[in-house]
Amino acid sequence: MPGPDEPAAHGGRDERIADLQGEKAKRYEKELTDQRYQEELRRIHAHGLPPADSIEEKEVASTFQRGELPHFSGINTFLRAPFLEDVNQVAGHEVAVVGVPLDTGATYRPGPRFGPEAMRRISSLYSPYYYEMGVDLREQLDIVDVGDIFVTPANLEKSFDQITKGVQHLVEKGAFPVILGGDHSIGFPTSRGVMNAFGRKMGVIHFDRHLDTQRLDLDERMHSTPWYWAAHEYHFDMGNLVQIGIGGWQVPRPGVDEARKGGTLVMTTEDVERMGEDKAAELALEVAWSNGVEGVFLSFDIDAVDPGFAPGTGWPEPGGLYPREALKLVRAIAAEGLLGMEVVEVSPPYDSSDVTSLLGVRLICEVLATSVREGRLGRDRFGAPQTERAREIDERPDTGSSG
Repeated sequence: MPGPDEPAAHGGRDERIADLQGEKAKRYEKELTDQRYQEELRRIHAHGLPPADSIEEKEVASTFQRGELPHFSGINTFLRAPFLEDVNQVAGHEVAVVGVPLDTGATYRPGPRFGPEAMRRISSLYSPYYYEMGVDLREQLDIVDVGDIFVTPANLEKSFDQITKGVQHLVEKGAFPVILGGDHSIGFPTSRGVMNAFGRKMGVIHFDRHLDTQRLDLDERMHSTPWYWAAHEYHFDMGNLVQIGIGGWQVPRPGVDEARKGGTLVMTTEDVERMGEDKAAELALEVAWSNGVEGVFLSFDIDAVDPGFAPGTGWPEPGGLYPREALKLVRAIAAEGLLGMEVVEVSPPYDSSDVTSLLGVRLICEVLATSVREGRLGRDRFGAPQTERAREIDERPDTGSSG
């Protein structure tokens, strides 16, 4: 029997090995450019001073930290992306990350106001390169961090107006908004900002354990109400609202009544398990994009994931999605293109070892990498969507060479 690197029946490596995702990923990486990385190295030396004479790896170090390394220090932006102080200059940047540190809409455990800070901080663990997809966000996507929206903790409505104005500005300037929450009350003003700028019919895919469709909670527009108000004030059709992961003992009946009357599509965790992620995502996309919809917004409440994996949230409910299910679902949804996305309800005071914040970051990275791979955002150096380049690489003969 031939060894794994010996010629097999079809004149190359064993087909079982050649078809492995891990093996393909090694080939994808070889095709990536490092132009922006080299530009970054030149910048850190120019701005942070060359390192001391005793430092051997002078090409990646500076006296004052100005680049990606070390991961444990530095000033944190999301994925160490450049901070854009002048938001009037956001036009021309493909992705704008914005924090919304508001948790006045929380009805149980507070803390999501610290979510943007926590997700930015833990995102420093990540490099911009995604092994399995062969995507390098630094090389293939122009990302900036525009900081946080100025919110007023004592007044939800004033904060909502601020959030809408900020998100609308980013979308009008052509940036893909990545919104770091904050509790889920922000789903109303964020989607309102996207709708105002987009100006056409929009669908929403919403991950959560809770419907968030009731009219009021504690007599205010709290984090259990965003989709009611998006529908009733801004002509969003609830028939294009898809809700994934709903279930358990924290779904108030008034919200169920509104979801039923509005015709939302609700999928429980067990529905996803029974159908499989691919079929569940296919149905979600079919409904969200129906009836003349021209764009879809993704709203991901981290409590959609089982609290055994995402404990840092305000309303934990056992029985949620597994992380791998959630990641696969958002990849499938992002492949069709999105208007923007938000991750909400990350509550660092209740987190354990930053795992919830890290999952929030990972969900965003999955969406961005998939958007690059599918040509929805960014372009590779050949000017073709990543999937086309990957397909061309896959079709080349594989001799097993590592060079």
